[in-house]
Amino acid sequence: MLNKKIVLSIILFVIASNIDLTAQCAMCKAAAESSLKSDSRAIARGLNSGILYLMTIPYILLAFIFKNQIKTLLQIWFKKKKTTS
Repeated sequence: MLNKKIVLSIILFVIASNIDLTAQCAMCKAAAESSLKSDSRAIARGLNSGILYLMTIPYILLAFIFKNQIKTLLQIWFKKKKTTS
């Protein structure tokens, strides 16, 4: 019972507080700061490339970890495709 009250009070404190947090990755922050000087449309391109870069790393790691499962799945899929054609 005490643990629930503590957790609830922490959650309410975090929600109620008006703390301005700046949680950006270093690459996004650098792209935004450098492109503000030159062109406002460059901000979007720089942030999009940073987001895409950060997004691909987990997918590459997952593909590397599950490469055997992916390989067997593709082999089964191509065998099915050949037999139905």
